[in-house]
Amino acid sequence: MVSTPESKYMSSQEYLDWEEQQPIKYEYINGEVFAMTGGTLPHNSIALNLASDLKSHVRGKGCKVFMADAKLGVSEKGPFHYPDVTVTCDERDKNARKVIYHPCLIVEVLSPSTESFDSPTETLRERGKKFQQYRRISTLREYVLISAEQINVEVFRLNDRGIWELYTYMEREEVYLSSVDFRCALELLYEDVVLESDEEETVGM
Repeated sequence: MVSTPESKYMSSQEYLDWEEQQPIKYEYINGEVFAMTGGTLPHNSIALNLASDLKSHVRGKGCKVFMADAKLGVSEKGPFHYPDVTVTCDERDKNARKVIYHPCLIVEVLSPSTESFDSPTETLRERGKKFQQYRRISTLREYVLISAEQINVEVFRLNDRGIWELYTYMEREEVYLSSVDFRCALELLYEDVVLESDEEETVGM
């Protein structure tokens, strides 16, 4: 995401009203708006693969799966974000038309255009800030980060003691999302995805 030079402080309601009139999406954090940048093709494919599988898995179970065009509110006063994939099984979101407030699962696909601004240290800092915001959502049970550069998935899962635990999945492993009781081989998440390492091997041939 990119801060808008002309941005000024807005209340959450001013942001919601203003964004409806804009041609692109904006996130809202601490009274400021940030333009959403486009992801890479691998980024898009990974999100679509997971959303499609999740949609089939939760069909008939009272849950809804949303992709990046769905706005997520940490609270009615913000922040407001656009995760790559969101799942809600909460009755309060059943008839939502503009904003989801009660997700159980949030997924972000990480690629150079979305996860890094200046350095690896800055990347970790920004990821941590967003996760810190998401943890304020009482219904959230899992936060997932999927790399678009290599086969790697990180799952932050809330345990029975209220502590967030990290589970890492790599090649030839099966990822498990307990919030929706979903299992999937990592290779399926990366189906038809050309990774940066694949491109380097092709160039080197």
